Amino acid sequence: MNHNQLRQEQHSLSMMYGTYADILFVLFPFLIIAMKRLWDGNLYHTLMQPDLSIAAIILAGLAMGKFVLGLVTNQDLGRFKERIVFFIALTLFLVLGPAIILLLSMMSNAEIPRFVAFVQPVLLIIAISLYSTAVSVANILTRGEPAERDMSQVYSDSSVSRGVVDHPPLDLPRRTDNDAH
Repeated sequence: MNHNQLRQEQHSLSMMYGTYADILFVLFPFLIIAMKRLWDGNLYHTLMQPDLSIAAIILAGLAMGKFVLGLVTNQDLGRFKERIVFFIALTLFLVLGPAIILLLSMMSNAEIPRFVAFVQPVLLIIAISLYSTAVSVANILTRGEPAERDMSQVYSDSSVSRGVVDHPPLDLPRRTDNDAH
């Protein structure tokens, strides 16, 4: 494994740990509430409360923010824009909409249907998956496409053979017509 592959792998691993740290940070207050209900002997009561829907809404909102960040970060991503918009729509359709409807229904209705105990954890799992995907997509789009970028072509053969370059060159944004004065 060469040096660039090792750095990419370490960066990916760091991003994964950072992503799951974000998820754990969001879920921490809900864990405390669940532990308190478990202590009181009412763990099933947690599944019938809107707590998991609130957590799913928070993670879906964070995911949409990451998708939008990936969408607006690089203007040269025309071929990926439709995919990112698809993931935003998917987040709205699969998580945000149903979680908000469940939240409002549970807060206004005295009788909560039993299916809510199944739907809320599923929404939370989907929200976690979409957030993880959003972080990966935003990371790929903000640092470039690793599959299409061959780092050996970035360096000139003469500078590498002389040992002059030990890190990738500075990647500055291109100047557009709007920036020229």
